[in-house]
Amino acid sequence: MSSYSHIGFIATEEAGQYLTHRPVSSDEILAMANRLIRRKFARGRAITSPLEAAAFLPAQMAEYEHETFWALFLDNQHRILAFEKLFTGTLASASVYPREVVKRALQLNAAAIIFAHNHPSGTALPSQSDRDITRKLKEALALIEVAVLDHFVVGGDEVTSLAELGMI
Repeated sequence: MSSYSHIGFIATEEAGQYLTHRPVSSDEILAMANRLIRRKFARGRAITSPLEAAAFLPAQMAEYEHETFWALFLDNQHRILAFEKLFTGTLASASVYPREVVKRALQLNAAAIIFAHNHPSGTALPSQSDRDITRKLKEALALIEVAVLDHFVVGGDEVTSLAELGMI
């Protein structure tokens, strides 16, 4: 069991195993959520399904008032190589450059990627530009034999999977 007694929490990997020793603020809860996310996405951990990753995305992206675009880089056994924010945009969009994504995938020797980005408006519905960039990224990464497993759109506490919608 990991202890975060300096912020009043004791936390384990299992849901429902979070204890406080004093009243805690929303900022402290978010700080704990970010620590748990970093632990969940630590290098070397295996992702057994894209939906496993999706469960942690709303907490990771909650603090951003602007659109942010993330990538979870995986090896050929779907173990995490890195979880990185690649691009930051405006309230309504983020420019995503396939060349930079390909370059980073090559640097990490990734075999697969799961993308995610937030919609600060709170809607988790993918836009036409979300579908377009996903297609461009998938095409560019296919040239270097990197699989795109999913692309999640996060709006508030809702997450939409483009793969689940048949768009990947």
